[in-house]
Amino acid sequence: MRIEGFDPETDLEVSRVIGASPAVVWRCLTEAALLERWFCPVPWAVRDAVIEAEPGGIFHTPMFGPDGEVQDAGPGCVLLAEPDRVLAFTDAMGPGFRPREGGFMTGVYLLEAIESGTRIVARALHGDASTRERHQEMGFEPGWTAALGQLADVAEAL
Repeated sequence: MRIEGFDPETDLEVSRVIGASPAVVWRCLTEAALLERWFCPVPWAVRDAVIEAEPGGIFHTPMFGPDGEVQDAGPGCVLLAEPDRVLAFTDAMGPGFRPREGGFMTGVYLLEAIESGTRIVARALHGDASTRERHQEMGFEPGWTAALGQLADVAEAL
């Protein structure tokens, strides 16, 4: 595994401790039915998620807003999948590492076993500072923090 360090010029990051094992958190990251319960902040919802947790696999999380909004860039690509440790995916490529136009970000979830459960770091990597800033203005920090809270609720109930 090779995940470069955090770059404040292009990356955004939130973290949280979850009172569940890395194996349980991994299930919440990679089982579509579980991911749909937490991946975007309420009142938004993910439906019809597809996750193939292997390099080159599909990562597709169509998001639906309360007023009929749809956010769906189409299927992305899993870049790295190390059970209980790291999941990385991107919208810059489709399944099978097929290049796509208009990639916005690469998402990385880093899991670390700790005495009280799992420390999760969620990182959004962007190609440049302006894309990072746009993501920040879209509400990255409150949105991804809320999603991690929902992830904790799901994982801790399993």
